[in-house]
Order: sequence, then C-alpha cells, then structure tokens
Amino acid sequence: MTNNTGNQIIIDRYLAVWSVADPADRAKAVAELWSDHGIEYVDGTQFVGQAALVDRVAEAYEAFVASGLYTLAGGEDATTHGDIVVLTIGLDHARGEEIGETAWSARVFLKLDGEGRVQEDYQLTVKPLAA
Repeated sequence: MTNNTGNQIIIDRYLAVWSVADPADRAKAVAELWSDHGIEYVDGTQFVGQAALVDRVAEAYEAFVASGLYTLAGGEDATTHGDIVVLTIGLDHARGEEIGETAWSARVFLKLDGEGRVQEDYQLTVKPLAA
C-alpha cells in the first residue's frame, strides 16, 4: 500500500501519461504507472499487460491530444483509501467556440498493488463524446 503522498504521485502520473508525445517516454511512463500485469477496463474493453497498455495510451494520445482537439484535465476531486484511488478525468475542448468546455469525462477507479503501481484501472464514462 502507498501513503497519501504516494497516491498523489500516482494521480499525477495517471493524468500525465495520456499527454506524453514521445513513444519511448510514453512506454516508460506506462511501465512506471501500471504493474507488469496491470489491467484497464474501458467501455466493455480490457487492456491487459504492459504492451496492451502502451498501445492503448498511444492510441488515446494520438486520437485526442496529438490531434490538438482536446486537453486532459481532472484529478481535483481525487480521493484515496488505502490502495484505492478515485478521480474524475475529462477531455476539454482545446480550440473553437467550446474551448475549455468538457467534451468527455469519466470516473476512474484505480486499485494499486503492493509496490504502489496500478493493478486495476476502471474508466467509467460519465459524459460520452458527442457523435
């Protein structure tokens, strides 16, 4: 289990990983954040293990952040209890008339392993992207 300082590090890393542009740096950030057999569940899909998580984060980065359409925001409401971290994240419009407005949001539940890395990650969409 981690302490509150450790949990803040996890929160900061979780928010940052989705915006890492360099593929090698992104893979390193994923390895530091998720355990070797970490799992992320998103909208009925699961990503298991480091390789799948690296691909998942890269795909999300390319689609949402690298495109310049959105910026990642959130974490202000993070709460922790032992090895559980809960926070809300969102994609805010990065340009146009809706700049700064939230386009998508999810409630994130993280279960940490004994080393303080994410063992299980559940992203539960609260506000889906408009079609």
